[in-house]
Amino acid sequence: MRNNFAAAFHEAAGQDPRLCLLVADISPAGSIQAFREAYPDRFINTGVAEQVMIGMAAGMAMRGLRPFAYTIAPFALYRPFEMIRVDLAYQNLPVTVVGIGGGVTYSVLGGTHHAQEDVAIACAVPNMAVIAPCDPLETREATKWCAGQERGPVYLRLGKAGEPDLTSQTSEPFVFGKLRFLTKGSDVAVLSYGPILKMGAEIANRFRQEGTSVSLISAHTLKPFDTEGVADLLANCRRVVVIEEMVPHGGLADRVKVLAWERKATCRIDTFTLDDAFHHRYGTHAELLAVHGLELERIWQSLKQDS
Repeated sequence: MRNNFAAAFHEAAGQDPRLCLLVADISPAGSIQAFREAYPDRFINTGVAEQVMIGMAAGMAMRGLRPFAYTIAPFALYRPFEMIRVDLAYQNLPVTVVGIGGGVTYSVLGGTHHAQEDVAIACAVPNMAVIAPCDPLETREATKWCAGQERGPVYLRLGKAGEPDLTSQTSEPFVFGKLRFLTKGSDVAVLSYGPILKMGAEIANRFRQEGTSVSLISAHTLKPFDTEGVADLLANCRRVVVIEEMVPHGGLADRVKVLAWERKATCRIDTFTLDDAFHHRYGTHAELLAVHGLELERIWQSLKQDS
């Protein structure tokens, strides 16, 4: 994802001289090296000074530039939170805050590097849009949209590297604020966002193998929420399954259940999220997800047991 972000941003920067990139102690030898070499006067590394990074981005936006502020997710959002709220959101400035490694992607680095609640926090900030693409191609489309938007601040939540292709076979384009159907069915809807949509795709495949008609959907825009799109699913599907690499509160699972209550939906809703807990464990990304209960076989058995 981060390489596709870097490539898309570099490409957009060639068309728009207002685009610039600020990082906080992220190595420029990585995927953003090409941009730095091509446009050294549009690249700033503030070091371990995330508050400065956001404050500078706000000032640059007020002078007509279109900054992206880029670092590991907890340091992009939590450490400079007051600056994001006051400098960016209160002023409604078109700055994109890019959080790399959402959820527990940085599984071997411990809780300090996990962003388990970032979507809930970002969605709570007025004026802030929140986007979490599911694969490298969708990351490219989301980055292009962020590079051209003028509506206000955006939190762009990305994975890291090695995510599989999930969207190249779909005919539906990325549209900001709208659900994206990767496959369409009529009985069950599997709804997710970010790299964990891969697990949703595997669940959808198991439903299909049993003869169930199933939709697989990328809910890439968490805010603004596609209320009517989700309401259609709740009204027309027998079962809606939400898989989310985020704590249970304030994310997609919560929004779906609240909307179901408001619209008096009668379908079954199953949600699977990270635990509301800091697990003091280390391992691969898949191992950390499993500690939180986000494991393919466990989810499938839960769905079968309760069906």
